[in-house]
Amino acid sequence: MKNFVHTIMTPLGNLVASADDEFITSLDFTDEPMNTQNSDHPLLLCLEKELQEYFAGKRRDFTLPLAPKGTPFQKGVWDTLRTIPYGDTISYAKEAERFGNPKAVRAVGSANGRNPIAILIPCHRVIASDGTLGGYSGGIEKKKFLLQLEKETLSGRVLM
Repeated sequence: MKNFVHTIMTPLGNLVASADDEFITSLDFTDEPMNTQNSDHPLLLCLEKELQEYFAGKRRDFTLPLAPKGTPFQKGVWDTLRTIPYGDTISYAKEAERFGNPKAVRAVGSANGRNPIAILIPCHRVIASDGTLGGYSGGIEKKKFLLQLEKETLSGRVLM
């Protein structure tokens, strides 16, 4: 199966997206300059449009088919992440409980850290039980920005 790649500029820097013929397979932050030929695959162009709408405060849900690569456990955790409503946050403990294994808090947190599709699989919505932000593979400042964007959009005050 062929892999298509597209770099998307956002207020948080560049995101590199990958897709196969049918699914978005990854979306990750990068500090690398854009040095690859951008694919014009329809899924990737639609992803770019939906991300632009998200960052403009005009989109809360993504419509694209996703196929993240991971273990069955990781995929289950990522499915749980996708149930967290836009603008909401939950703790890692609550996520483990929703996942169906309340004792797996560390394993769930580890799976979050391996999430290959940033933003669309919203691991940025998971925070520590004490209310602090916890970790984020894209960096804590990006997590803070995404949570603030969603909060501002829900309140009617869009950042962009």
